[in-house]
Amino acid sequence: MELLQALNIFVTGIILGSFLNVVGLRLPKNIPFTTSRSACPHCTTPLQERDLIPLFSYLISKGKCRHCQLSISITYPLIELITGFLFLLAYINLGLSLEFAGAILLISLAVVVTVSDINYMLIPNKLLLFFAPSFIIFRTLHPLQPWYDSIYGALAGFGIIFVIIVLSKGGMGAGDMKLLGTLGILLGLKLTLLTLFLATLIGTVVSLTLLSFKVIGRKDPFPFGPSIVMAAVISYLFGFDLLQFYFETFFLGGGETIVSFF
Repeated sequence: MELLQALNIFVTGIILGSFLNVVGLRLPKNIPFTTSRSACPHCTTPLQERDLIPLFSYLISKGKCRHCQLSISITYPLIELITGFLFLLAYINLGLSLEFAGAILLISLAVVVTVSDINYMLIPNKLLLFFAPSFIIFRTLHPLQPWYDSIYGALAGFGIIFVIIVLSKGGMGAGDMKLLGTLGILLGLKLTLLTLFLATLIGTVVSLTLLSFKVIGRKDPFPFGPSIVMAAVISYLFGFDLLQFYFETFFLGGGETIVSFF
C-alpha cells in the first residue's frame, strides 16, 4: 500500500512538473498558462492531447515535434522527472503530514523559479506574490516554534541580501532578495541562514564548473535563483540533520546545545 502511495505521489509530481515548467516559461512573458494552448517552440503548431502526456509524449516522439521534426529540448522531461523525484523524496522524509504539504509548496516554487531564472534571468513578482501569502497561511495553520520565527526568517532573508546588494553595488538582484525573504516565512531563521550558506556553496560550484567548460564567460550574468531554491529544498528536508551533524562534528559533541541556541 505504501509503495502504491509513493508511486502515486511520484506520478503526481511528474504531471505537476509539466504544468510548473509551462508556468516558468510563460509567466515572465505575461502569456496565459491556463487558457493559451501549448505549441511547438519551433513551428508554433498547437499541440494535441497526445503530445501533452508528461514524459511519455517526449519518449514516444523521440524528442522531436511530430510536425516539423525539429528537436524539443530535453529540459521538458527533465523538469518533469526532477519534480516527481522531489515529491517522492519529500514523501519519504515527511510522510503524509502537514510539513509534506509545505514541501509541495516549496518544490513548486523551486521549479518555477529555476525555469524562469535560467531562461530569462528573472524571478517574477507575481510568482512571489502568490507564494508569500501561501506560506503565511501554511505557517498560520502549522506554525514554527516559536511562531515568530517565520518573521525572523523573512527579515533575515530579505535583510541580508539587501545589505549584500548595497555593499556590492548590485552584485545580486532584487529578485533574489525578495525570493529569500519569501522563503524565510516557511523556513524560519535557522534554515534561512543555512539556505543562504548552501546557496552560496552551490552557486560557486556550479558557476566555476560552467566557467571551466566555457559554457559561460567571466562577465556573463549567472542566475542565482536556482541555487537559492535548491538550497531551500535541502534545508527544508534535511536542514536540522545537517546542522546537528555539523556541530557534533566540529564542536566535539556540543551539537544539541548549539543548535538549540540558534
